Amino acid sequence: MLMFYWSILAIDWERNLGMTGQQEILERSAQEAWDAVNSDDNAYIIDVRTDIEWSQVGAPDLGALSSKLHFISWQLPPDMRVNAAFLEELAATQIPQNGKLYFLCRSGVRSLAAARLAAEAGYETPINVAAGFEGIAGPDGKRHGGWVGAGLSSARFSR
Repeated sequence: MLMFYWSILAIDWERNLGMTGQQEILERSAQEAWDAVNSDDNAYIIDVRTDIEWSQVGAPDLGALSSKLHFISWQLPPDMRVNAAFLEELAATQIPQNGKLYFLCRSGVRSLAAARLAAEAGYETPINVAAGFEGIAGPDGKRHGGWVGAGLSSARFSR
């Protein structure tokens, strides 16, 4: 049910932000995002979840590559409205427009909306991390895939 709700919100954001008909956003696995950040100087992870998620659930731990991880919430609590300053905060990271930006959220829905907005703003290679940080909820009630499911390093952060 929650996944359905997020899907409806993503469709609504597309319509409201005029993103229909835009370039297709690439999707890659969490492992592929990790590999890219480790091997490509121009690859970055943009975690678009909330402060509560970063501090309570965790976030990617890039170790020595932590300068390649940026925290920019797509939605803001308590009402989860879209962050009107998202592009301004993304620009403040000084990631080049030709950078490979791997957008990450809980399951891949918010990050897809953020990647689409970045593409519209001129970022050349926004990429959605499929299954996000926690993975997709399965019929068994457990989450599958994502950063955690791939066994990638994570830690709790607060901004």
